[in-house]
Amino acid sequence: MKKISYYKGGTMKNIVELKNVSKIYKTGEKEFKALDNIDLSINKGEFVVILGPSGAGKSTLLNLIGGMDTPTEGTIRIDGEDISKYNENQLSEYRAENIGFIFQFYNILPTLTVLENVELIRDVVKNGNDCKEAIKAVGLEKHMNKFPNQLSGGEQQRVSIARAIAKNPKLLLCDEPTGALDSKTGVEVLKLLKKQCDGNNGANTVIIVTHNSLFSEIADTIIRVKNGKIESVTSNENPKNIDEVKW
Repeated sequence: MKKISYYKGGTMKNIVELKNVSKIYKTGEKEFKALDNIDLSINKGEFVVILGPSGAGKSTLLNLIGGMDTPTEGTIRIDGEDISKYNENQLSEYRAENIGFIFQFYNILPTLTVLENVELIRDVVKNGNDCKEAIKAVGLEKHMNKFPNQLSGGEQQRVSIARAIAKNPKLLLCDEPTGALDSKTGVEVLKLLKKQCDGNNGANTVIIVTHNSLFSEIADTIIRVKNGKIESVTSNENPKNIDEVKW
């Protein structure tokens, strides 16, 4: 496995560390190894892209980091805390306090306004950011009282981003966040996500799963996954500005 060391800001601090992690799914007597003996570390404050074909294990890896699933073998440490043996209640608390999720389809409630959708995080987060400020940060301050059916696809995805960043998460985990958007709107969403690593003294770490290899041009770290294994981890010392990429 090729690995090039590069420490953003000159100081390395692992926020994600996986050791000997495997995930096996069982269907009847059949077994499918989605991840096979993964070793991986991700530095705090990085913009990380996980690339690979469909079925490579990308989303499984993201789900394990996010506490949506547990490994069959191995350990997962998030900011030094071993979450691999957590029970469901502990995982739920971990997700609420540490993780912001953004998916390809927006997962916002149609009967709630933009503001009400973002304010849902107040039920699970003690030390979140101001919800109105999060909406303002994604450029939707004039749409706070609108319902999802009054918004474009790109605007709905911005609502999901606002809700995620309002949690003030340590990790922002994104599974094909621009997959349902046109190219221009997708670029705007990427800019919002990249901005999360640039502020707060690099407090937020963004991990994006995608099959789009162009994402590697703007990433700090590129992880390539195939057949449940990590093929390579490379670091980009000079990531391109998003506007420099020919999307």
